[in-house]
Amino acid sequence: CFTYVAQGLFERHKLVFACQLCFQVQQRSGDLNPEMFDFLIKGPRASGVDNVLNEWLDDAAWLMCNALKEFEVFEKLPDDMVGSAKRFREWFELERPEEQALPGDWKKLADFERLLLIRSLRTDRMSEAMSTFVKSVMGAKYVTSQPFNLERSYRDVSPQTPVFFILSPGVDPVKDTEKLGKVYGVGFDQGNFGLVSLGQGQEPVAEKAIEVSFKGGGWVFLQNIHLTPRWTAGYLEKRCDDLDGAHADFRMFLSAEAAKLPINILQVCVKLTNEPPDGLGANVRKNWLPFTDDFFESSAKPGELKSITFALCLFHAVVIERKKFGPQGWNRVYPFNFGDLISCSQVAMNYLEANPKVPWDDLRYIFGEIMYGGHVTDHYDRRLVSNYLTAYMHDELLEGFEIFPGFKTPSNSGNTKDILEHIDTAFPQESPTAFGLHPNAEIGFRLMQADTMFNNIRELQPRGSGGGGGMSQTEKAKVMLDDIMEKLPEPFEMLDILERVEERTPYINVFLQEIERMQELMTEIKRSLAELDLGLKGDLQITEAMELLLNDLANGQRPGGWEKFGYPSKRPLGTWVLDLLARQKQLSDWTGSEMVNPPKSTWISGLFNPQSFLTSVLQTTARKNEWPLDKTVTQTEVTKKQAEEVAAMSKEGAFVHGLSMEGARWDDKSGTIEESRAKELYAKMPVILIKAAVFTGQEQKDTYVCPVYKTQDRGPTFVFNAGLRSKAPPSKWILGGVALLMDVA
Repeated sequence: CFTYVAQGLFERHKLVFACQLCFQVQQRSGDLNPEMFDFLIKGPRASGVDNVLNEWLDDAAWLMCNALKEFEVFEKLPDDMVGSAKRFREWFELERPEEQALPGDWKKLADFERLLLIRSLRTDRMSEAMSTFVKSVMGAKYVTSQPFNLERSYRDVSPQTPVFFILSPGVDPVKDTEKLGKVYGVGFDQGNFGLVSLGQGQEPVAEKAIEVSFKGGGWVFLQNIHLTPRWTAGYLEKRCDDLDGAHADFRMFLSAEAAKLPINILQVCVKLTNEPPDGLGANVRKNWLPFTDDFFESSAKPGELKSITFALCLFHAVVIERKKFGPQGWNRVYPFNFGDLISCSQVAMNYLEANPKVPWDDLRYIFGEIMYGGHVTDHYDRRLVSNYLTAYMHDELLEGFEIFPGFKTPSNSGNTKDILEHIDTAFPQESPTAFGLHPNAEIGFRLMQADTMFNNIRELQPRGSGGGGGMSQTEKAKVMLDDIMEKLPEPFEMLDILERVEERTPYINVFLQEIERMQELMTEIKRSLAELDLGLKGDLQITEAMELLLNDLANGQRPGGWEKFGYPSKRPLGTWVLDLLARQKQLSDWTGSEMVNPPKSTWISGLFNPQSFLTSVLQTTARKNEWPLDKTVTQTEVTKKQAEEVAAMSKEGAFVHGLSMEGARWDDKSGTIEESRAKELYAKMPVILIKAAVFTGQEQKDTYVCPVYKTQDRGPTFVFNAGLRSKAPPSKWILGGVALLMDVA
């Protein structure tokens, strides 16, 4: 039964399914502590606890450990971590800590309790830890992936049971079906295999193919049924419900992308997935396979074409696989496809024919700005594409060079099989360095993977009950509601504040706008919480909006109803509330001052609209120096001070703090960007001086133009560019996905 279901799941969902089965088994046997299980899938964090181990432990892990001490078995954990810091640090810094014994007496923990400690300290290793746990409880077959085997799955198929393929990019189930058909004497040549690719006007063709095969026997394959939703939900759904009386040799195969499809079709079918090879090396190999010796020999410069095509195969694999690193990989997701690679290789052949020398500039422009660049909409992603091509496409490629650490491009004198053998034998074990990223990016990728896994498991849990003696959703929501209401401050006295303002300078306007935004958000929070409180008491009928708020409070998530009044954030509810109160305090402290100038150093991350603050710096300086505002730009200068060390506000701009660097770190001694420290994903920046200057059009030397974003989501949260000094060429940091973030969850 497990194998039957798992064959229709993507790899990333198979572990989720196995874990859900495992937890259900434990719950029925009484071995699952509901409060501990709730902690595992939600990963709550304590609040207001200073991280005394910040030299080697990140804040999120420390706060989760402090939340874990609420369980009796873990009540001494934070103290023991401080007392035995050396042993805990050694375990924490292991590459595979889940395979090693925990420090001290903690090695005696039961298996599930051990999971909670790994969840708190090394969330990035949770996929492996969960696999080990499921294996120990249920057996190895539940975590051992079965390769795609259509012939084995075909045993479950009958005239009344169609096959449904869930499509993956780069995989063609038609070829697998044709291959299987030959075994059973079915094919185009025999006239008993019908293939219809659904689209506009193809519905009658598909209906005819089904009816002919239904009555006379034969196989029919309908591709992309998600493209005709009305027909699929009409004729096809009814046909799948009524396949009795079909010819004994009738078989129906369907394919579609993961989309909303009629539930009846999904229920009646055998569901199968077949994903493309995972990993950079496997993708380079797959990209190279379609190119033949005949293709290269048809060129006047076969050697040059081989080198360029190989670099394109690597480039294509890199841009596809880089997606797994999330926003650090790409600001947005793009539909790069195999046709881009084929078109680029053909363009390369044409340009080699027309030019005596390899026209590198032309090729880089066509590949990066037209072929692949045509998909790319974000400026910083276009910059990334351009830098990859600059690193790959140059004269050294023809001779062979180390295109990334540990891998040299193959000689172009061999044939296609020689180059394929070079890929198989010389390609190193995959690492983020192959993409130009720091090894820490692997941790970031695994953290996203773990968060997604726990989100999926959480969504599979029944609503509204604590299960087995735990608090109910309503009780959890009430506790959180009371806690938030107790912490919320009094509203600002806007009339009093406006009366005290003597002159509305650009800075004053920014802070007044911030106070108005804060008032709106606080008012909505208090209104919605008070309304829900009345609903829980029975004084009001629970509406849909109130029920959504209740679920969000119970699950420790930011309520969606507050989002339109709030600001971009990825924080869980507990730390989001603390962040909100800190933002309110900055505004409150400002209203308690003379309200003439901004703070000595502004916590720019605590503003709803940081862009308006930067504009106020430009306006103030432009007025003072009588510069045209449209010719004025921001300049950044990183100081060596922390916020509390700033004695007075700057006379030539504004000091700001609260930024963190992802992908690298700032070195105070050299005053430049340097490589990240191991396991330090986000390095805090010192105070930065934001100044205004007249735009000259000249690029600053030894400077990396670093994008600044509001959250880890990057993309739509862009704020401004910060010029940061660098000894290394800027391309190093561009490929490394280095950016400054205003708020880190």
